[in-house]
This record gives sequence, structure tokens and C-alpha cells, in this order.
Amino acid sequence: MSDQPQPSETRPSLHQSRRFMRSQWRLWRQRLAFWVGALLVGLVALAFAWLADQAFALFRRMLGIAPWLPLIITPLGFAALAWVTQRWFPNARGSGIPQVIAALESPSRSFRAHVLALPVALVRMLFTLGALLVGGSVGREGPTVHVGAAVLYAFGTRLGLQNRRTVAGLILAGGAAGIAAAFNTPLAGVVFAIEELSRTFEQRFSGLVLTAVLIGGVVTLGLMGHYAYFGDIGGGLPTGWAWIEVPACAVLGGVLGGLYVKLVLPTRTGWLGRLCALRERAPVRFAAVCGLLLALFGLASGNHVFGTGYEETHALLEGRPVTDEAFLLWKFLANVVSYLAGIPGGLFSPSLSIGAAFAPLLSLLPEVNPQTCALLGMGGYLAGVTRSPLTASVIVLELSHSPDLAIPMLAVTLMAATISGWIAPVSLYHALARQVLDSLAPQKH
Repeated sequence: MSDQPQPSETRPSLHQSRRFMRSQWRLWRQRLAFWVGALLVGLVALAFAWLADQAFALFRRMLGIAPWLPLIITPLGFAALAWVTQRWFPNARGSGIPQVIAALESPSRSFRAHVLALPVALVRMLFTLGALLVGGSVGREGPTVHVGAAVLYAFGTRLGLQNRRTVAGLILAGGAAGIAAAFNTPLAGVVFAIEELSRTFEQRFSGLVLTAVLIGGVVTLGLMGHYAYFGDIGGGLPTGWAWIEVPACAVLGGVLGGLYVKLVLPTRTGWLGRLCALRERAPVRFAAVCGLLLALFGLASGNHVFGTGYEETHALLEGRPVTDEAFLLWKFLANVVSYLAGIPGGLFSPSLSIGAAFAPLLSLLPEVNPQTCALLGMGGYLAGVTRSPLTASVIVLELSHSPDLAIPMLAVTLMAATISGWIAPVSLYHALARQVLDSLAPQKH
């Protein structure tokens, strides 16, 4: 009797082999999408950061020519950005993070493709550069999150990844990798994805998503080296009266953060409702007025409220401030009018600048360390605005290399987020994401 296998016996094994090969290809295609896509996000984030620095450096040169130039340049620039955005790119307004959250929440494939279209992300990035070029008090982190999510989403879908869970993972990883690359803070990117982006995402945070986020951060680390965004501050909090900084920064951060949310969220009631109605009727003229107000705030502050506020924040953290106690008020108002103008731009960096400005104001308290107070203020105000205490804590600790402040920082951010919630019950990003979903509802299929 022959030992040769019959044809009927070989067919199952061939079928199983083909199935195994197909499953392996799907697995590696998924890995390539996340890994290569995250690498692209890191490179785009680095290029965006460099361009943002160059754009604001040009504005600084204009200030060197004549300190009053913002009275002309900023209103005209805001009006131009608002006109182009309103006319052709309405989806490019704001920071970009609400759009990413809306894309995660929506079950509609066409909605996600519309919100995360690469041209929209590119326009948001270019217009953010334009806002910095004319002195807008905006950051680049929110647009980087949107660009990162759009890049990874586009790359993955072009490789044929259409499963809802996989696509949601791509969006999560892209947005978080954007934060990790923007600040060179990989851990903050992971926490941001878990706490902020995936708040309504019904899927465990997979190792593939985690690896993609870390790749985004590693790109920055490999090209820029090991550095902290604000330098090695190494803040600490001794025992005794110094701990009074914790409740002080928490209360101030929570109150101001909640007030900011109340001022910038669109509403239909009260004087804020009338202000929003005016913006809807005449968005270009409204943006020009916001630009003029920003320029006036700049003159009142010695031209310190423009841009991200990096130089002013860095000076406060090093204990040699270039601003006085009034900087807190002027920068807060500058952030409000820049956001209300309806131009693209984020709020992370400007928010950190406001938090750092707590230090001069709280210097009257006993045994206050200005550097520690500035760091706790940064975390407290950012948590008050975003209502994401873990993200605020980790991002400030990584930006300054201050691990000894972990416990007091967590205490500040948790209290600040709670206090902010009493003033503004809704989360800023998720309320804006809901408006994005409602505004584009007719386009869902």
C-alpha cells in the first residue's frame, strides 16, 4: 500500500497555509501602519516645531523694528486668517484636538475621512504658523495632535486597514504620538491618549498603540537628543509652610481654568451668548477686533503676551523673570481673545505660560520657592483648562525633569480639575467635539 498522501489529504493543509499567510500579512500590514506611520508623525511634528519657531522669530524681528507694529499687523493678520478659514476651511478652526475626539466618537467612516483629511490638517498647520507670524497667543500642540492623527489614519487606511477598532487605534496613536513628538515627552503622549482621547473609546490600550506613541517620541529623541523642553529645573517641595503652594496653585489654577472654559465655549445665553452671536454675524470683523485687543494687551505688557510664551515661561522657571505680576492677567486675556478670534492654534503652551505666571503673584506667601510655584502653577492651570489632571502632571514633570514634584503636582492638578468643574461643568475639548459632531451631522452616512 502506497505511503504517498492523496490529493484530498493535501488540500486542507494548503488551505490552512494560505489562511496562515493571509493572517500573517494582515498582522504585519497593521504593524507597518502603526510603526511607519508613527515615524512619519514624529518627522512632521519636528518640522512643524521648527517652522513655528521661525514664524514667531519673524514676528519678534518686527517688534524690534517698531514696538507698535502689532497694532497694524495683528488685526489685519487675524482678519485675513478668519476670512480664509471661514470661506474655504471652516474645519481648520481651533486647536484640532476636538476634531480628533469627534473622529473617535463617530461611527461614520465618511465623517472620519472628512474630519481627518490630510488637506485639512495641513491647512490647520499652515494657518497656525500664520497666527504665530502675526503674534497670536497660540500653541502648536493641538494642531500637532490633529496632524498626527490625520497622518497615521491616512497611512493606515491606504494600507487597507478599515476595521473600526484598528482605525480608532490609528487615530489614538497618531494624536498621542503628536504630543510625544511636540514636547519630547513620550510618557505624556501615552497618558494623553489614555486620559483625554480614549475617554469614550471602548478598547483596551493595546501594545501596538503604545509602541507607535513611543516611536513618535523616539524620533524627537534621536534627532534632537536628550533634552527637557524647559531645561532641568529639578523643582522640589520641602516640608513646612512651603506646602501652602499646593492649595494656592490648585485654587488659582482651577478658578482661572474654569473661567477660561466659560469664556471660550460657545453659548446662546447672557452677554457671552450675544458675543457669540456677534462673532457668527461678522466673523472677520470680530477677529480683527480680537487682534487689536491682543496688540493692546501686548503694549500694556511690554510685548510679552504674543506667541506661545516660551521665553517668559523659561525665565520664570529659572528664577529671573522678565515680566511682572500683571503678566498673568495680560496673558490670560491674550489667550481668550486669540481663541475667540476663531483662528487655528492650540492652547497647551500658552496655558503653561499662564500657570508659570502664578509664581510672582504667590511670592507673598511664606517660604515660597518661585520655581516650584511656577511648575505647580503650570500643572494646575493646564488641568483647570483641560480637566485632564494626569496629562497635566506628567507633561509638566517631563518638560522640566522634576520627578520629586510628582506627589504635590498630582495633588494640585486633581484639585484644580475639580474646582474648574464647579465653574464650568463641561470638559472643554469634549464639549467642542460634540459641537463638531453636531455641525457635521448632515454629512454622516
